[in-house]
Amino acid sequence: MLLKKISLNNIRSYKSQEVEFPEGSILLSGDIGSGKTSILLAIEFALFGLQPGQRGSALLKNGEEKGGVLIEFEVDGKEIIIERTLKKGKTISQDYAAITIDGEKQEISVTELKSRVLEILNYPKEFSKKQNLLYKFTVYTPQEEMKQIILQDTETRINTLRHIFGIDKYKKIIENTATLTSKLREEKRHKEGMTFTIEQDKLNIISMEKELKSKQEQVQKIEIELLLKTEIRKKAQAEKEEISGKINEKSKLQQESEKTKLIISTKESAILDNKKEIERLHSEITELKKLFFEEDEFNKIEQEISKTKKEKKEMEKRILEISSRITSLNLKNQENELIIERLKHIEVCPTCLQDVNLYYKSNVVNKLNSNTLQNKNIINELNLEKVKFSNGINEFEKRINLNEKKIQELNISKVRLQTIGEKEKRIHEKEKLISGFLRDVALLNSQLIILTKSILELKKYDILIEEKQKQLEEAIRQEKITEIKIAELKKEISLFKKQIDDFKEKIKQIEEIKKQLNYLIDLESWLSMQFSFVVSSIEKNVMNKLKSEFSKLFSEWFAMLVADNFNVVLDDDFTPRIELQDYSIDYSYLSGGERTAIALAYRLALNQVINSLLSNIKTKGFIILDEPTDGFSDAQLDKMRSVLEQLNTNQLIIVSHEQKIEGFVEKVIRFRKENGVSVVEA
Repeated sequence: MLLKKISLNNIRSYKSQEVEFPEGSILLSGDIGSGKTSILLAIEFALFGLQPGQRGSALLKNGEEKGGVLIEFEVDGKEIIIERTLKKGKTISQDYAAITIDGEKQEISVTELKSRVLEILNYPKEFSKKQNLLYKFTVYTPQEEMKQIILQDTETRINTLRHIFGIDKYKKIIENTATLTSKLREEKRHKEGMTFTIEQDKLNIISMEKELKSKQEQVQKIEIELLLKTEIRKKAQAEKEEISGKINEKSKLQQESEKTKLIISTKESAILDNKKEIERLHSEITELKKLFFEEDEFNKIEQEISKTKKEKKEMEKRILEISSRITSLNLKNQENELIIERLKHIEVCPTCLQDVNLYYKSNVVNKLNSNTLQNKNIINELNLEKVKFSNGINEFEKRINLNEKKIQELNISKVRLQTIGEKEKRIHEKEKLISGFLRDVALLNSQLIILTKSILELKKYDILIEEKQKQLEEAIRQEKITEIKIAELKKEISLFKKQIDDFKEKIKQIEEIKKQLNYLIDLESWLSMQFSFVVSSIEKNVMNKLKSEFSKLFSEWFAMLVADNFNVVLDDDFTPRIELQDYSIDYSYLSGGERTAIALAYRLALNQVINSLLSNIKTKGFIILDEPTDGFSDAQLDKMRSVLEQLNTNQLIIVSHEQKIEGFVEKVIRFRKENGVSVVEA
């Protein structure tokens, strides 16, 4: 990996700044707080995003809503640009992520971008969901963090180094093996419990098969018994059906007898009804013969009615004429009154246009009143005449109604006299019907005697049917009892067969479980006795090899930084042990420069071990050292030249405010603050 350029926008103390990085060794120089470390944090953020527990507020410039980082670098000849932004909401979070490879840009999620970066840098996949410890211990570790790992408790340090070296998998394998072994023991106990009853189940099957055979033999015996009882039931049923036939025959004869009686009763009733009808007809004929009808009188009354109606019509015509004349005279009187009323208001004649005097008006009014009075007298006379004619019409109507009533009575008498012949004919027909009914009744009575005799002969079967019904019911009951016994036994046999099959299936399953149990016993023994031992041995050998390599490199780097009378080695738990002649010195009693030398040597040794162990990672030629000389004496600072020359890197970035370091590097980038904003000096 070769870092080329980084651009910061509203990141920490930077407003907008671009920094270019050449190949070789580079010093980021400037006073404390000038913004050097912010560049390193921006590089890490651009590559991996916010780390677990890291807040966006630690990167976004105070008072700003948005900020971001753009980084350009080269890996295996590919030009790569990564963009990340931060946005302020309720919290400050990552907002935008994009990657450009050889000019082809993709906007992707924050998580996808981290995975792509790890893939490009060829970091193991297990680091995708963890903190960037591999990056920290191979590329950039703040000096204070390296001192902290030295001062950590043994278990934490070993676990951290296991993770960094990528061998924590051995510990996890051992822990998982222990968990699996525990589960296997639990499963083994469970399967032992499941196979405990297998021998008893086999004995139960033998016992149940014997009982099943006994029940099958019992079913065969009862089925023979059922056949005999079925024959008895069929015989009783046949005898009952034969007697039922006789009973049905008797019922039919009884129905025929009742029907015959009903017909006889009906015919006798018809004879009585017809005799009564004949008597009634004779009585009506006698009454009709008393009636009188004279044709001449009938014609005379009709002529009188016609004459009276004609006279009545003439009177109605006269009344109509009188009414018309009265109406005409009343209209004339109304016209006279209207003329009189108009004269009261006329001052000028509408024809000649001359004044109309009162004398003239008075003469006209008097003449009109005289005509009106004369008309009223005529109307009174006409009304008297009209009343006279109306009374005459009423008399005519009375005479007409009386004569019409006489005509009606004569017509009724005429019609009734005409029905005498018809009634005599009906009497003859009724007498013939009565003779036929009498013959039918005699014939039906003789038939009824025969039916009654036959019914009496069949009545003896009523007693026999009850006896045969009881015999049949008992036969059916016995047959049903036997059928129920067979059904119950067959159900028991079916249940026994199912239970035997279930037991056999259970034994089959238990045999299979027994095989599984034997396998679990062998597997649990192999895991606990052999596999765990092998994994522990591998881990121990790997850790010993790493510790040996680590200890050798650590001693070499430390020797380059301090006086020759010091000797450092690593304990089994990777704790630095400092020896001075014949005694050991505790880390806390060392000077500040010596503690820094221990941490730097530890850091460089760790870097080399990891790069040799993970030889394909793309960051092994890229190192960042943050204040690596804190507390160094002038003599130690002079030795840093040799240390830097020994580092086999393509690009080395050093952060330091020590002026002497400037002579050890190829490029110096200077930083300063202007009004609280960090900038790069031109």
